[in-house]
Amino acid sequence: MLVEDVTILHSPKRLLLGSPLRSDRLGETLLRKRIALPIFASDPLSSVAYAPQEIFLVLSVAGVTYYSYSFWFAVAVAVLMGTVVASYRQNVHAYPGGGGDYEVATRNLGEAGGLTVASALLVDYVLTVAVSVAAGVDNLASAVGVVGAHKVAVALSVITLLTLVNLRGVKEAGVAFALPTYAFVVGVLTLIAVGLTKVFVLGDDLRAPTAGYEIVAEHSDLTGLALVFLLMRTFASGCAALTGVEAIANGVPAFREPKSRNAATTLLVMGALAVSMFGGLILLGQQSDLRVAERPATEILIDGVPAGPDYHQDPIIAQVAAAVFGDGSFAFVYLAAVTALILFFAANTAYNGFPLLASVLAHDHYLPRQLRQRGDRLAYSNGIVLLAVAAGALVYAFDAEVTRLIQLYIIGVFVSFTLGQTGMVRHWTRLLRTETKPARRSRMIRARVINSVGLFFTGAVLVIVLVTKFTHGAYLVLIAMPILFAGMKGIRRHYDRLVDELTPPPAGVTLPSRIHSIVLISRLHTPALRALAFARATRPDTLTALTVQISPTATRALLEDWARRDIPVPLTVVDSPYRDVIGSIVEYVRTQRRESPRDVVCVFIPEYVVGHWWEQLLHNQTALRLKARLLFQPGVMVTSVPWQIGSAAGRESRRTPVA
Repeated sequence: MLVEDVTILHSPKRLLLGSPLRSDRLGETLLRKRIALPIFASDPLSSVAYAPQEIFLVLSVAGVTYYSYSFWFAVAVAVLMGTVVASYRQNVHAYPGGGGDYEVATRNLGEAGGLTVASALLVDYVLTVAVSVAAGVDNLASAVGVVGAHKVAVALSVITLLTLVNLRGVKEAGVAFALPTYAFVVGVLTLIAVGLTKVFVLGDDLRAPTAGYEIVAEHSDLTGLALVFLLMRTFASGCAALTGVEAIANGVPAFREPKSRNAATTLLVMGALAVSMFGGLILLGQQSDLRVAERPATEILIDGVPAGPDYHQDPIIAQVAAAVFGDGSFAFVYLAAVTALILFFAANTAYNGFPLLASVLAHDHYLPRQLRQRGDRLAYSNGIVLLAVAAGALVYAFDAEVTRLIQLYIIGVFVSFTLGQTGMVRHWTRLLRTETKPARRSRMIRARVINSVGLFFTGAVLVIVLVTKFTHGAYLVLIAMPILFAGMKGIRRHYDRLVDELTPPPAGVTLPSRIHSIVLISRLHTPALRALAFARATRPDTLTALTVQISPTATRALLEDWARRDIPVPLTVVDSPYRDVIGSIVEYVRTQRRESPRDVVCVFIPEYVVGHWWEQLLHNQTALRLKARLLFQPGVMVTSVPWQIGSAAGRESRRTPVA
């Protein structure tokens, strides 16, 4: 019978995260399509809550008359979404291993291409969490005013909650997030259906709460290049709707069999839902005459007077809901609530994509190996915690302001889109050189055409995004990506160098000539005698007990006690006139090594094992510092001889074995 040491009643970690899961239960955590959709697609689905608003915000720079262009931008984004989804459906069939664009770029464009994609995606995942949570706080503030005064604190609390849920495991996170995601989709589709019916069937005149406001345009007479730049910037902002599409390609291993087919189907459903909701909200925003501005305090006029710093600008999804259902109605409150939830949970796309990608990079020795390991709930716990810390730092640094954070957004994802599609075109071209069967060649040619179209569109959007967003904060991403790139290269060099150093030589490892053991003695008590006994049991060539003299009186008492007990090991006293215990011991050990370079010195250190964290502060500080110094000495081994004091023994006895 297997016995597990379960301490859930005594461990806060177990209470928060649940009991550990056995490795052989990993298959139980694989996802059905209906659960995978809210896990991997919540980011692109939720982007309809802020991406349409970004289009109106940029157009407001030139005035309300330019809102008429918004629907055409919705069409352009829909075409781009369809192209990207079709392209990624090729990816998941060709590369089902879960590396996504990173794997595609590495295999077809080399190490530099793969690491560029990886650095871009890692940055984008962090921004996904920061932007989604900040946008969720904004939407929640439209229904609960007090939230607006504590945005940063609320955002950090949400990130903490999301982290805890994800640490419980992918499957549990999916079940927790499925209901809010589907509730949001149903709510938005109902809003669009009712709104379009009122406008085009019943002939009602929808009026948003801000319909009567005026907007002070920064530039009302744009022409030529200035107008083109504005339109390009608007399109780039609307492309925020595509963030998170790549997460499904990265997460193929999390799907149930047949993995590639299930991932491709989920991609198709996600694309259809996102395009329908995005386009519908843009159209209803036009019809309801809503007003938004980048700086509402000064650019929005209410009865001819600037709105002022106390004015809270509601997101357009809230304004459209007020126009269709009525401000404060049950349907309005429902939609505000599920929108806030889906925006919070949209970060879950990154919570799944980031740890998976980090584990792949760690497997390839580009990130620390700890990111490769699954936690006791079979989730990549270290990657989840790292993502939460980075996103929390961004939210704090940018005061949870969506408008400021979103300027850093989508650069990374379009870098990965473009390089990923370039890699796929090369992939199909390489296979076509050797493929002779007509049916397979036809499928490959069709796939290459799809990826080529995807490359053209994503490459064009990348250029537009870089040009229009660079001075608005995107330069920070372009600084962060090379830093990550260089860091991953450095980690890989370190691991490669370590492998070379640790590879045994052909002749094997040379045995030491002799072993000299040294037992450190501060005073003659039971732990010291136990360390001496253990050292004698190892039968070294020489054995010395060593004490450092700080107080002649204490040393004299120790020598007398040593002689009285008739201990059969010589006690060596090292004088330390400057009271440097650690330095004196290290110098003594170095002397032993200089006299016999081919010998090994083994230092035995008695240590207390305590049961409470605060007791650790009272003991073992000298031992810890000494071990840190000795570990850097060649030819020296350090052996800790533990002695459990009462509190440690009591802690162990509280553990309850459960069959």
